[in-house]
Amino acid sequence: MPRKARIDAPGALHHIIVRGIARRRIFDDDEDRKHFIERFEKVVSETETQCFAWALIPNHFHLLLKTGATPLSTAMKRLLTGYAMHYNRRHKRSGHLFQNRYKSILCQEDTYLLELVRYIHLNPLRAGLIKDMKALDQYPYSGHSVIMGNTLAEWHNAKYILEFFDSKLSVSRRRYREFVIRGISEGRRQDLTGGGLLRSVGGWTAIKTLRKTGALQKGDERILGDGEFVDSVLAQANEDLERRHRLKVKGGSVDGIAVKVAEIVGISISDVWARGKKSELVLARSLLCFWATSELGISQVWLSKKLGISPSAVSFSVARGRKIIEQRQYVLDDL
Repeated sequence: MPRKARIDAPGALHHIIVRGIARRRIFDDDEDRKHFIERFEKVVSETETQCFAWALIPNHFHLLLKTGATPLSTAMKRLLTGYAMHYNRRHKRSGHLFQNRYKSILCQEDTYLLELVRYIHLNPLRAGLIKDMKALDQYPYSGHSVIMGNTLAEWHNAKYILEFFDSKLSVSRRRYREFVIRGISEGRRQDLTGGGLLRSVGGWTAIKTLRKTGALQKGDERILGDGEFVDSVLAQANEDLERRHRLKVKGGSVDGIAVKVAEIVGISISDVWARGKKSELVLARSLLCFWATSELGISQVWLSKKLGISPSAVSFSVARGRKIIEQRQYVLDDL
């Protein structure tokens, strides 16, 4: 059975799980971990991806990310490809480092954000990498120590998490820590990482209750949330696919977008594809990159090669284009 396409959109919350191929180690020492964090910081900053939780385990890692203007798949490809190349060079090895496909679960933020932060940050303790909460408070390879103020990582949005507990920093950190401690007894939460219906309704207890009442709940292995949330996500995903399909059926193409952009900016079509820092070229490139990715599903890698600029420059253009279109209310008519 073919794999289902990933579901993503700006503002979507994702629990990411990446494992080493054949469960092998992907972090051999602190130098590996530090390099990964440096690369991760660069990627999330340049793609405007928000990070709420993370934890590095020798043979896998967890991330809790909210998509920015750049699709999650693009951000993850940059992170995984770059780190794998560095790891292989450093350890004089070749071949794949990660499993072929990382797990990405789109999550219902209101219900699961704090549960996922706690679950992810307790991973080093559950894995036996550290012995107790006091050690976890200082462990530099998990976002917990960032939230507790013991590790500096400005790219980790710890403030957003702490605001759920109190407006005063000292109180919010104490309450957050108490919240994490209460999760230790829960052990491994299959409902947060498992599949399909189990995840979508919140675990076996919820499923048994639904079965007793005769209620049915829609499930999807790509989504963590209640039935209504699953329905809304799938409906939006289908709507996006249908819109892209309609555009392509009508002959919509990236060249058609370039024509539209040239009309809006008042430049030639060749200038839309030109490199340069002139304001009109930057504006055109931003509109082109955003509409090409959002409306036609064109990959940022393809745009990078076509425009002759780096993938990170394309990411910046997509983010800039989205803001410009929202501010100026530009509309992409039928191509």
